[in-house]
Amino acid sequence: MTEAVISADQPGRNCPLHYRYAPADFARAAELQAETLYVIGGLYGNQPALEAVVELAAREPRPVTLVFNGDFNWFNIDDAGFRTINSEVLRHHALRGNVETEIADTSAATAAGCGCGYPQWVGDGEVARSNEIIVRLRDTAQRHGELCEKLAVLPLHLVAKVADTRVAIVHGDLQSLAGWSLAQELLSDAENLNVVKKQIVTSECQIVASSHTCLPVATTFTTPQGARAVFNNGAAGMPNFRGTHHGVITRIAATPYHDHTPLYGTRIGQAYCDAIALHYDHARWLQDFLALWPAGSPAHTSYHQRLTTGPHYTQAEAHRELVRVPALSRPMTAT
Repeated sequence: MTEAVISADQPGRNCPLHYRYAPADFARAAELQAETLYVIGGLYGNQPALEAVVELAAREPRPVTLVFNGDFNWFNIDDAGFRTINSEVLRHHALRGNVETEIADTSAATAAGCGCGYPQWVGDGEVARSNEIIVRLRDTAQRHGELCEKLAVLPLHLVAKVADTRVAIVHGDLQSLAGWSLAQELLSDAENLNVVKKQIVTSECQIVASSHTCLPVATTFTTPQGARAVFNNGAAGMPNFRGTHHGVITRIAATPYHDHTPLYGTRIGQAYCDAIALHYDHARWLQDFLALWPAGSPAHTSYHQRLTTGPHYTQAEAHRELVRVPALSRPMTAT
C-alpha cells in the first residue's frame, strides 16, 4: 500500500482535493492547551449521547476541553434535532467531518456524495444508502443557512497540548479528512502502519486522535523519537462492540480517569490517553432514530442492527499493543 488514502472513482467513495492536507501541517504551535481533553468523533446526531458527554465532563475534577472531531450530524434530519446538535456542538471546539463539509455546501449534491471516501471492502449498497442519507440531511441543512455557514468555516484539524504531549486531532487521518489509514482494518497492515509511523513523526505529535471509520482502534508503538499512539474512538453516538449499547470517546489528560476503569488506555509522556465508554439513554435514542428512519429507509437498513445489537466487533479487537511503550509510560491495558 503506497498511499494511506484509499479512493475510487465512484460517487461517495472518492476523496476530493479540498479534503487533503499533509502530515507536516501539524508541526505547528498548538491551538489548544488542555488539562483534560475529550475527543468526540461520530456523534451522528444522537442527542442523548451529546447530553451524556456534557454530563461526563461535568463530573471531571478539572476543566474539560471538548473537541467534536466531525460527523456530529448524520441521522438528525429533523429541524429540531439539527438545530439542537449543531447549536450545542458549536459552543465547543469542533472540526468538520466529511458530513459537515458536504451539507455545508447547500447549493447541490457534490461529486463526493457523502464524502466518506469508502475503501473497496465496503459494499456498493452501503455506499448508495449513505449517499441517500446525505441527500436527506442536506435538505434539512438548507433550511438552516446560518448554522451551515458556521459549519463551512470549521477547521479540518487541530493541534492540542496536554501536559508535555502534543495531540493531532483529525477526523480521518494525517493526510485526508476522509482518510482510512487509521481504520482498524488497515492498522493491521504492516506496510500501512509504517506509513502511519512516518507521518506521525513528521507531524511532531505524540498522539493522533481520530474517528471517521466507525469502529474504534488504539495502538502504541515506538519510533526513534519516542513513544507514539493512535486512538480512533470509532463512534460516540453508536454502539462499537458486539452486545453493547454505548459509544466511545477518547480522553487525554494530565491525570488518570477518576470515574471508572477505562475500556483501555496508555500513557504517552505525562498524558494519560484512554478510551472511555459513553453510556447514553439507549431506549430514547432508538425511539428517536425509528421516528426518523423507519423500516425500509436507507439508515434503518444500514444501521438498525448495529444500534440494537452492536457491530460484529469486540473490545479485544480494538486494543492493539503492537509494541510496548517505554518504561516511562504505562503499557496499554484493557478491561
